Amino acid sequence: QVQLVESGGGLVQTGGSLRLSCSASGRTISRNTMGWFRQVPGKEREFTAAVRWVAVRQYVADYADSVKGRFTISRDDAKNTMYLQMNSLKPEDTAVYYCAAAAFGRNGVTADEYDYWGQGTQVTVSS
Repeated sequence: QVQLVESGGGLVQTGGSLRLSCSASGRTISRNTMGWFRQVPGKEREFTAAVRWVAVRQYVADYADSVKGRFTISRDDAKNTMYLQMNSLKPEDTAVYYCAAAAFGRNGVTADEYDYWGQGTQVTVSS
């Protein structure tokens, strides 16, 4: 079992930045595919970013087109933590952001690939 806890959400103005953290416990996540999704009321959970292990100390990141060039996903396996650095935020980035863990080898771009989810953290971008 893996427990995930997000933090770092909040209210920010358009153009601002936030860094979300996802702290994992229960076991190490160093080989897991990890991802961020976001959801607004009335819509399905939307893929945002994912990072998967490919070799020792080598990871590959994928991003939704809507966040490419603005968001950066990273991980610190020594801390069993994943991050999402969000820059140049826009009002349309407003959502609840969830972190998730999937089994080793999954690409992680669809929600059904993930086995564990955090409770979510609210990000609100004001115009």
